[in-house]
Amino acid sequence: MARFLDIALIITSLGLILSVILQSKGAGLGGLTGADTGGVFTARRGIERVLFWVTIALSVVFFALVLTIILIAG
Repeated sequence: MARFLDIALIITSLGLILSVILQSKGAGLGGLTGADTGGVFTARRGIERVLFWVTIALSVVFFALVLTIILIAG
């Protein structure tokens, strides 16, 4: 059981890291290719919204896995 939780935590943490890296601060996904968006705040649309919610879901799963591992080990 502990090994399964450790593997799940590693996979979740890698997904969380990837989702955070994909969210360029203030530039949107166009900032990854070097495009300048002008720095004006815009609402999240399309893939940016999905990525935002995926990041939140992964962080909740990560937190739950860490608490579960702590409770099992303790």
